[in-house]
Amino acid sequence: EVRLVESGGGLVQPGGSLRLSCEASGFTFKWSTMSWVRQAPGKEVEWLSSIDYNRPPIYADSVKGRFTISRDNAKNTLFLQMNSLKPEDTAVYYCHTVPYGVDYWGKGTQVTVSS
Repeated sequence: EVRLVESGGGLVQPGGSLRLSCEASGFTFKWSTMSWVRQAPGKEVEWLSSIDYNRPPIYADSVKGRFTISRDNAKNTLFLQMNSLKPEDTAVYYCHTVPYGVDYWGKGTQVTVSS
């Protein structure tokens, strides 16, 4: 059974930082493309970043230069380091993967950027 569990969200002031984690199981993590997406209230899901096992990470323009995706294949864990956070980054953040041709998301972790 594929399982993705996000953690690390919370309330942070504008300009602050958070590091999200996504613990994965049930598939061969090290060979899988992993992504972070988010959904703000009343808005569509927004893709943020993806990391493959053999190519450099890619980022949406909205987070490029502020967010960094990384992975620890030994621990089957995906990370998202988020710096210089803005109020518009407030959303539920999900990790995503497509092993075996099927989309999987975790339950998400809430990030709120507010003073």
